[in-house]
Amino acid sequence: MCELLGMSANVPTDIRFSFAALARRGGETGPHADGWGISFYEGRGARAFHEPEPSAQSELARLLRRTPIKSRIVIAHVRKANRGRVNLENTHPFSRELWGRRWTFAHNGQLKGVKKWPLTWFKPVGSTDSEHAFCWMLDQLQQRWPDLPSPARIDRAVADLCAALHGLGVFNMLLSDSRTLYAHCGKRLCYLTRRAPFGTATLVDEDWRVDFAQETGAKDVVTVIATKALTRDECWTDVERGHVLSLRDGVVRTLKPANAPGGSSKGASAKAIPLPDRVPSPCGC
Repeated sequence: MCELLGMSANVPTDIRFSFAALARRGGETGPHADGWGISFYEGRGARAFHEPEPSAQSELARLLRRTPIKSRIVIAHVRKANRGRVNLENTHPFSRELWGRRWTFAHNGQLKGVKKWPLTWFKPVGSTDSEHAFCWMLDQLQQRWPDLPSPARIDRAVADLCAALHGLGVFNMLLSDSRTLYAHCGKRLCYLTRRAPFGTATLVDEDWRVDFAQETGAKDVVTVIATKALTRDECWTDVERGHVLSLRDGVVRTLKPANAPGGSSKGASAKAIPLPDRVPSPCGC
């Protein structure tokens, strides 16, 4: 299995503190030594760094720990390979363009049979089930809407697509279109939101302590989401299995639970999933 890290904030924010913990888990404090990657959004574009080697021993990862790249949305991943060779093309996060936006995706888990689901517009570069699932999701969105729809419609569509993939196995996922960060919990995922009054935090994986009152503004809102808690002295919230979160400007909303009783994911097929034209706004949480 792998580990995920995501961030959504209302102002450009430095991710180095959280990334330091994730990078240690890539072959030092954790077994995820088969590659790593991180994407920082800047507007609709993204800076991306990938390597098919342990992040704990990577000079590039060490450089990023020293470089204050600020972003409002970040997705990062450390890999423990179970399907697909250890090489650059199989290293998350994956990225594609849809509707003039840069979409980024990272996954933790296994999806039995997903490669049998046909693809039309988007094709994998590597051989992982994760990238195939990503391409399938974008295919479904492209098929439903040739042009960029409203955020509420995308929210509902992503929740429905996650429900279908959730039915194939373990689907822990982070996805972004540069505007929203989506997260789906298939087995394990947790998050915390930092806002005023800010406190201090210490990493689980190394002795690094930060006083966020000295690092942030009074109106900053920053939500960090990860496979496992990254700090030892903050309250992390577990995401329920099958739930989808939508994060905009650091604010977390819960979308329709995936794979709910009577939902569409049981026995899901590869055909296009009907998506409604009118979508209610997601409830706040």
